Amino acid sequence: MAQLPLIRLAGVGKEYPLAASGGDRLRTLWQLWRGRRATHVFRALSDISLELHRGQSLGLIGENGAGKSTLMKIIAGVVDPTQGTVERHGRIGALLELGAGFHPDYTGRENVFLAAALLGLTRAETTARLDDILAFADIGEHIEQPIKHYSSGMVVRLGFAIATTMKPDLLITDEVLAVGDESFQKKCSAWIEGYLADGGTLMLCSHSMYHIQKLCQKAAWIHEGRLFCHGDSADVTREYLAYHEERAQGDRPAGGSAQPGGLYALRNLRLNGASAQAPLALPMASDLHVSGSIHSPDGRVPGIAVGVVKADGTPIYGLVSDMDGYRPRAVDAQTYAFELTFPALPLLPGRYYIRAHAMDPEGLRLYDQLSCRLDITGSARELGMCRLAHVWGEGVDADCAVDERG
Repeated sequence: MAQLPLIRLAGVGKEYPLAASGGDRLRTLWQLWRGRRATHVFRALSDISLELHRGQSLGLIGENGAGKSTLMKIIAGVVDPTQGTVERHGRIGALLELGAGFHPDYTGRENVFLAAALLGLTRAETTARLDDILAFADIGEHIEQPIKHYSSGMVVRLGFAIATTMKPDLLITDEVLAVGDESFQKKCSAWIEGYLADGGTLMLCSHSMYHIQKLCQKAAWIHEGRLFCHGDSADVTREYLAYHEERAQGDRPAGGSAQPGGLYALRNLRLNGASAQAPLALPMASDLHVSGSIHSPDGRVPGIAVGVVKADGTPIYGLVSDMDGYRPRAVDAQTYAFELTFPALPLLPGRYYIRAHAMDPEGLRLYDQLSCRLDITGSARELGMCRLAHVWGEGVDADCAVDERG
């Protein structure tokens, strides 16, 4: 018999009544009291269906206001959905608002017992775990001071230390790795990695695609309250980053339009034989073949420029045919074909555009442009845009290991 998922969402939606005036509020209360849905609502989530099984890790990504926090609160049982069903099988620990529920006039030690009781621990259980909690929080003698005198970082330390002592079946975290100082963030990351290694199940909401890729097997992109994309974390985060890069650049046509006539113009552009109108998905380190044809109004051999740019327009590499003494070959009196190969293309996973420009024979003027989208697929933890050949520890001068800063 198949094991039940820890979490199963089916058609989950959440609406909040909108009330701009006192009359609106009274009308909404009347409708709700009579068991009717409010007339004017804000739809925070629509038709979310997800499953999370034991031992899996899921990253939630999306823009601010997309509905991620609402979804996590529904899964944690803090908020009820307006539509759909939620099934929970296992103990859930939610690190949504660290320090929420602390009493400002109580000491840190007193708040440990208060917060632990709210999480379901008895006083004896909390006492048995107290040393571990205080060691993790590492706030020293401040534990005997009222919470109202704590810095925000100290409150976060204590809140995380209390929550992690529960070791739930499912841990839900909301940007925990983005708060506190660097040493605390490292401690949080190490704890979560250990939790996952022990078979724990994680739902992590973060704007850091690095943390999503490092800690999560799967990712779900929530966009305007809907599940926009769900799958392998490397694939989903790549699509999400490309979306933001394209927004920064502005809308761009998939290809372009050649302008034959009195100007040098591109008639077509192909990547690995595919038309510029169709995006090409290419695994890392694959060969890329760029080809096409150019219209020459006077029969002279035109030049061709080819460049690689990120989705936001950031240039990565470009070259012109006359740099290497290359001349497109004649197809007929006014048409010339070109071919270019990039062996084992070293681009890292992400979205790129290959741009080609028709040039005059002198290589001085650009006349026309066609572009084609290129998606490099795969998983990589390197940073930047391309993979550079490198060697660790071999052929390194031993003197280089000496600190030369004095």
